[in-house]
Amino acid sequence: MNKNFGFDTAIRLMKDGEKVRRSGWNGKGMWICLGAGQEGLTADKFWNKHTKAFAEALGGAADVLPYFIMKTADDKILMGWLASQSDMVAEDYEIVD
Repeated sequence: MNKNFGFDTAIRLMKDGEKVRRSGWNGKGMWICLGAGQEGLTADKFWNKHTKAFAEALGGAADVLPYFIMKTADDKILMGWLASQSDMVAEDYEIVD
């Protein structure tokens, strides 16, 4: 089951720690994975001044929800990737080794 599965399976696999990609993506080397989030992340672990201040205002920590991460075609990390409608109905996902 390394190739040609849908977004539902891709989500399940990412929850299990895999990274996946679509064979139909034009960008070379792109993939997505799931950031698991974390309960009670301490303020000093936030690198954005606004989220750090929010955690401090809550007493020094804040909960981070799960989120998608993408490695882009130009070798950058995109935090908070959103699937398009085409991505959600595609059946060309595969596991990235």
